[in-house]
Amino acid sequence: MPGMASGRWPTAAPAKKRKDVVRMYCTTEEVRSMIKDDALNALIGDRYIEDEAEREAKIAPIIAEAIADACGEIDGYLAKRYPVPLSPVPKAINKFAKDIAVYNLFSRIGIDESKEEKNYLNRYNAAVRFFENVAKGIIDLGITDNTQKAAKGFALDSASRRFSRNSLQGM
Repeated sequence: MPGMASGRWPTAAPAKKRKDVVRMYCTTEEVRSMIKDDALNALIGDRYIEDEAEREAKIAPIIAEAIADACGEIDGYLAKRYPVPLSPVPKAINKFAKDIAVYNLFSRIGIDESKEEKNYLNRYNAAVRFFENVAKGIIDLGITDNTQKAAKGFALDSASRRFSRNSLQGM
């Protein structure tokens, strides 16, 4: 019989792998604009790349990974109070997502706290404090959504009780 594999049930086509759609809170271009050109080669970890197009092609996937990590970290805080990923993205979330992504990039090569790189650490720490306060409910993002209420608990409504110990006595 066609489609049979040695007398067994018909074989199914392999399931297509679903690509998870990751909602980003900032773009590669936004993060790239925050990085000075002279820092790119250090972030890439390669020899000096003079060709700008080649340098941009090498840094783009590194930035995308830093953004994905930042968004995952942000979702960890936000999931306590909001359905994630957020859409549309509030401006404050966009700002802090860029700060965390830039921190992620520079933490790959080590951050020297005695130099100007400490600014990246300070901005990261400010972002973490912001998201901790959002998770605690101290800061509200102003997002109104019915699913937010469901995260806090639930209510049950049912018909009145039909059977009791007394009504079943003697059965």
